Amino acid sequence: MESLPRPVATAPNLRKYAWLAIATAVVTMLLKAGAWAITGSVGLLSDAAESTVNLVAAIVALVSLTIAARPPDAGHHFGHTKAEYFSAALEGIMVFVAAASIIYLGIERLLNPRPLESLGIGLGISMVAAVLNGIVGQILIRVGTRHRSITLRADGKHLMTDVYTSAGVVVGLGLAWFTGWNWMDPVVAILVGVNILITGYRLISESTAGLMDASLSPEDNARIQAILDAHAKPGVIGFHAVRTRESGARQFMEMHMLVPGDWTVQRGHDAMENLIEEIVAQFPSIHVTGHLEPIADPRSYEDMTL
Repeated sequence: MESLPRPVATAPNLRKYAWLAIATAVVTMLLKAGAWAITGSVGLLSDAAESTVNLVAAIVALVSLTIAARPPDAGHHFGHTKAEYFSAALEGIMVFVAAASIIYLGIERLLNPRPLESLGIGLGISMVAAVLNGIVGQILIRVGTRHRSITLRADGKHLMTDVYTSAGVVVGLGLAWFTGWNWMDPVVAILVGVNILITGYRLISESTAGLMDASLSPEDNARIQAILDAHAKPGVIGFHAVRTRESGARQFMEMHMLVPGDWTVQRGHDAMENLIEEIVAQFPSIHVTGHLEPIADPRSYEDMTL
């Protein structure tokens, strides 16, 4: 027996946020490139480079959200929602590349220092870009969490990483401006690059867990178990082989329900349907597959290892 999940957010609802991320990336990339051109700061150059990565990542997010929203078809019976994990993994890899580039540029500038110019104007431009990224990043994280879209969450986290980058660059250049220690510029760039590496690692870890069919969160699994426990009756109704997994915005659950062997098909069916309806009421986007087994049949317990 299977449940039909309630309608969940579709691509048209989420794609507009991907477009918002694209527009933000274009604007901030131009702002930071202008700041770098004015000052010659390697820190601002690294900041602009990350915004370029943001643009590519936002485009990839738009494509993945479009694919993930496609309904199941003959070749993809469970839908296309895992496309979001590929997007998040690619974004994590791009974060790694951006961080490596930033660290390289920082070391190169540390070994070959150059004078900085018009820092006040450059810092002002960078701060405007950081505020813009911060606002949009929080929007993407909030919407992605609400709709369980790893793509939007990853894009939002990426933008927030850009905010931290800009903050570090601003602090470093501010110190260089006031003290005359121009070496602060590349040092801050290197430290920012290391911090970005950590964000990339987290994005790749999360996407890998989804591609490996990781189960729902411990909290969600506990809620499901509580529902099953409420329906269980010692010696009459029991459950085992309970499995859960998450695929983008969709959730899946399988279970075996043990009932008396002398129950009619109708009675067992009604008990299963009532249970599934209660689970779906708490998890609107979950797809539940249930299997009825006679509680007194030894063969019913052959799959209790899961």
